[in-house]
Amino acid sequence: MAELETGLPHVRQIQSMIREGTEVELKLSTNDLLTGKIRWQDPDSICLYDHYDQPTIVWRQAIVYLKPKS
Repeated sequence: MAELETGLPHVRQIQSMIREGTEVELKLSTNDLLTGKIRWQDPDSICLYDHYDQPTIVWRQAIVYLKPKS
């Protein structure tokens, strides 16, 4: 099983967003745009909670970009 490489900059940045409760936009390869707060990440996926507190698990390979919502 692969472990999350916490030394990588993108992993550290996502961990900061989780700690701070930053709302993010997640663009998927399907052209869908998701917004919410990241609750956790693992080597393969990210769990995003929307405004209704509903979780969505997104495979990392489906993500085009992730950025703080402005």
